[in-house]
Amino acid sequence: MENENKKVVFSALKPTGDLTIGNYIGALKNMVNMVDEYDCYYAVADLHALTVENAPADLRRRTYDFMAFFLAIGLDPDKCTVFVQSHVPEHAELGWVLDCYTQFGEGKRMTQFKDKSLKAPENVNVGLFAYPMLMAADILLYQADLVPIGKDQKQHLELSRTIAERFNNKYSPTFVVPDGIYPKTGAKIYSLLDPTAKMGKTDDNPNGTVFLLDDPDTVMRKFKRAVTDSDNRIIHSADKPGISNLLTIYSTFAGVTIAAAEKEFDGSDYAAFKTRVGESVVEYFRPIREEYKRLIADKKYLAEIMKKGADKAQRTARKTLSKVYRKIGLVERS
Repeated sequence: MENENKKVVFSALKPTGDLTIGNYIGALKNMVNMVDEYDCYYAVADLHALTVENAPADLRRRTYDFMAFFLAIGLDPDKCTVFVQSHVPEHAELGWVLDCYTQFGEGKRMTQFKDKSLKAPENVNVGLFAYPMLMAADILLYQADLVPIGKDQKQHLELSRTIAERFNNKYSPTFVVPDGIYPKTGAKIYSLLDPTAKMGKTDDNPNGTVFLLDDPDTVMRKFKRAVTDSDNRIIHSADKPGISNLLTIYSTFAGVTIAAAEKEFDGSDYAAFKTRVGESVVEYFRPIREEYKRLIADKKYLAEIMKKGADKAQRTARKTLSKVYRKIGLVERS
C-alpha cells in the first residue's frame, strides 16, 4: 500500500465556533501541505466540543461546515482520511481506558483546564477535566508519529506521550509515542480589535475576527476598522502589534515575505494599507468560498464523505483498541 512507509499525522479541529482565517493559517493550510508526505487522519472533533455549551443545531451545522471547508481548501478524501470524531466510537472507548491510566494530579496540572474553568466557572464539567485524555486517545488510536499543535496544546501532547510510555512499559509496546509539529511563521493571528489577543472562533467581539464564512463586504469592513497606532509607519515590530498582525496576514495571503510587504507599503497611509490587506484576504478565499457553497448545498455528498472517512478510520482504530483490550484483560465481544 502507498501509505505503508509514510509517517502518520493526526490533527483535529473542534467545532465550537465558526472557522477563522487564524484557523486557516495555523492549522488548515498546513493540513493540506502535509497530505502528500504523510498518512494523514483529520477529524472534526465534535466530542471535544461537548465540553462547552452548544446549541444542538449549531453543533450540527458547524460539523457539516467544517467538513465542507476541509474539502474546499483542497483536502482530497482519496489521499487522506477525513472524518467526524463521534462516528468512530473507539475514540470514546480508548478515552475511558486512558482515564484509568492517568493520575488525577496529572490532569489537575493541565493549564488549559485551569484557564477554561476560570473563564466559564458555571460549567466546569468532568469532560473538560478529561479533555486531555480524550485527546491522547485521538492521537494514539492511529499510532500517530506526528501531531501538528500550537504552543497552547504542548502540555496536552506531553501528557499523551507520558500515557503512551506508561502503558508501553506496563504491558509491552502498544502505542507509538508521538512528537509535535510546531507551525512556523504565521502560525498565530491576532484579533483585529485587540492585537494582543489570539483571533479565536469564540471571541466575545466577532468584529475582531475574520471568519471563513464572512462575505467580502464584511471582510473589508472588519479590516478597515482594524486597530493600528498613531505612528503611521508600516513595519513589523514588537511595539506595533496591530501593524505587525496586519503584515503577517498580508504576507500569508498575498504570498510575499514580511520584508517585501514592508517595502511595498513604505510611505503608504494606514487606510490604504488596511484596504489592501482586506482585498488580499477576499481574493485568496474567493475560490474556497465558492467551493464551500457548492459543497454545503449537497449534504448527501458530505454525509457520504463522512461515512467513507469514518469507515477507514475505524479499521485502524479498532486494531489499536483490540490490542489494548487484550493487554489489559478485557474480553472482547465475539
